[in-house]
Amino acid sequence: MATATQDPALSAAGPGRRTERPGGAGRTPRRKPRLRRASLPYLLLLPAALLELLVHLVPMLTGILASFKELTQFYIRDWSAAPWRGLENYRVSVDLDAPVGQDLLNSFFVTCVFSVLAVGTCWLVGTAAAIFMQENFRGRGLLRAVFLTPYALPVYAAAITWAFMFQRDNGMVNHVLVDQLGLIDERPFWLLGDNSFVALAVVAVWKTWPFAFLIVMAALQNIPKELYEAAAIDGAGVWQQIRKITMPSLHPINRVLVLVLFLWTFNDFNTPYILFGDSAPAPANLISIHIYQSSFVTWNFGTGSAMSVLLLLFLLVVTAGYLLVTSRGRKTADV
Repeated sequence: MATATQDPALSAAGPGRRTERPGGAGRTPRRKPRLRRASLPYLLLLPAALLELLVHLVPMLTGILASFKELTQFYIRDWSAAPWRGLENYRVSVDLDAPVGQDLLNSFFVTCVFSVLAVGTCWLVGTAAAIFMQENFRGRGLLRAVFLTPYALPVYAAAITWAFMFQRDNGMVNHVLVDQLGLIDERPFWLLGDNSFVALAVVAVWKTWPFAFLIVMAALQNIPKELYEAAAIDGAGVWQQIRKITMPSLHPINRVLVLVLFLWTFNDFNTPYILFGDSAPAPANLISIHIYQSSFVTWNFGTGSAMSVLLLLFLLVVTAGYLLVTSRGRKTADV
């Protein structure tokens, strides 16, 4: 009976061992450690997290600390030596019987009205324009680019241009309304008095509505065209298709879009500051400008920091309440 011959190299290596042959044919592939693979995404995110910490979190914590101090122009050189006031800055800010509290309440009311008006107009104009741009017609691409131009322009360049356009004697707005169209007899001051609120709202809507247009237009691409075709076969008109198909499909996007627009508009500082400077008229005195005046004009950084913290808390409460209400509405609709 013939016996199989065993390779001398295998017998010398012993059972359970693998010998390395020339060329590496029997070499076991080396695996990367699991810990190293799992930590790679966090290592890639570490630089961005550090920059976010330096740019946002550190100034925010510094402002919260300054809100508990009597930080004025006398302690700018060494603000850590400012006396500790505790909650006194907050008490002064919310004291409605004092001028400081009354002014803060007035600016808060103006900001709320301005934000609701601007956000509602931006969403309405952006949604209408996005629905209109879904139709195929000649020049649609060019018109889309024109619609997105206000959003692409730098904020300072756009606001400065509008400030020149709103000039009483040489501005283009009064030239068109008075000289060309004859809608009014006298040239109004757009950057003073009650008209300042209108001017601020016009500029805010003009530069923000393209963002709503862009988001809604992207969301409309995910709605199947078969739904519209089936609705048209069933006899549904354009308005019925918008009300029954388009708007319900945009609900998830609109939840986020409205919240983002509200936060941007409520915190807007660049637009009123460029239009009116550091002293905005009372009808257009947004809370961001009011906090700036309390901090950098009157040199009361402690009170200004307390107002900023109160604004942060208000926006956190509004955001949490909005997300809670919208999430409950979504669960109810799913059921």
